[in-house]
Amino acid sequence: MIPRYTRPEMAAIWAPENRFRIWLEIEAHACDAQAELGVIPKAAAQAVWQRGRFEVERIDQIEAEVKHDVIAFLTNLAEHVGPEARFVHQGMTSSDVLDTCLSVQLVQATDILLADIAALLAALKRRALEHKDTICVGRSHGIHAEPTTFGLKLATAYAEFDRCKDRLEAARREIATCAISGAVGTFASIDPRVEAHVAKALGLAAEPISTQVIPRDRHAMYFATLGVIASSIERLSTEIRHLQRTEVLEAEEYFSAGQKGSSAMPHKRNPVLTENLTGLARLVRMAVTPALENVALWHERDISHSSVERMIGPDATVTLDFALNRLAGVVDKLVVYPDSMRRNLDRLGGLVHSQRVLLALTQAGVSREDAYRLVQKSAMTVWQEGADFLSLLKADPEVTAALGDEELDGLFDLGHHTRNVDLLFQRVFGDS
Repeated sequence: MIPRYTRPEMAAIWAPENRFRIWLEIEAHACDAQAELGVIPKAAAQAVWQRGRFEVERIDQIEAEVKHDVIAFLTNLAEHVGPEARFVHQGMTSSDVLDTCLSVQLVQATDILLADIAALLAALKRRALEHKDTICVGRSHGIHAEPTTFGLKLATAYAEFDRCKDRLEAARREIATCAISGAVGTFASIDPRVEAHVAKALGLAAEPISTQVIPRDRHAMYFATLGVIASSIERLSTEIRHLQRTEVLEAEEYFSAGQKGSSAMPHKRNPVLTENLTGLARLVRMAVTPALENVALWHERDISHSSVERMIGPDATVTLDFALNRLAGVVDKLVVYPDSMRRNLDRLGGLVHSQRVLLALTQAGVSREDAYRLVQKSAMTVWQEGADFLSLLKADPEVTAALGDEELDGLFDLGHHTRNVDLLFQRVFGDS
């Protein structure tokens, strides 16, 4: 995490103060359950809540000597709780604290990410409705294909991020589990009711069966979901970058007063935000492979996953939070040029209507092979000489033998390509 790409609310989740606060809550809730079961005195559980404190600097100092973070925390906690601290961590193992804490942190992070996606969806919906009927050319392989609308482009992005929201909600449910099952997960030294109590207190589900750790397939799915969201960010960012190219210039990032695009060329207005988002997406996806490799731990546990998660947990969530927030801002302020879109649409002299002519010829009795040959012959002339496609078709006797001038004119109606826009918007946005 570096400040340039970090927002404070997400960073706070991964700060030592929050981590140790969650550890304290886990231990305190466990003591409450143990006290209710008669395993420890109720006064001891009360003491943990009343006098439980920690200092990050003191924990670091102790850990430098004992080389164990949970023991260092428990030692510092005992310095505040006093004699009753001997009842803390009864029957528990370090992973009970570490894994349950990570679950809490990932849930906290996910709630922020879900709010980020909601803000992005709102921006996409507003701009999609604004440009619902803004005609532009669709492209396949980067080449002009057929007309579409800019609103449909944005509606497509909305639907994709709506799916991202659904996936992230599922990932939140998957990761929100608690394990307080003791060494190798058998509950030999701790009652399963302690786990149930802690889970409920923290808003988690009890892990159905753990080893000494929560199974890492859950975490793999979680980080894979973040990777998919990052790829969706990159997809929309790449589209905007292409549309901002000088030769296209159908849309561009907002360029504020006083902003400068190049240290050498004062005329430059570069798509720096979406380029940045492309890079940030790569960083989020960087967490996916290590998370998948963490699934295969030795036997009931090892700690090969630990160092990985200490890095990818903060890095992936912090980076994705920043990226989603930035993308929402880009969409919200995106500058759109409908006139440029129309000029680009007309650049190929009507070739975007070639499929309609092809289909009309087949409907008129021409074989598909001959129809394709006739249409392509005129189309290639347009490509090579810059001629008008409709005029060439009207001058071809083989074409006019099947289709009259009025029929050909009708095939060049842009309204044909936008006649289902309302249907598509209803599918994506409902009746809103």
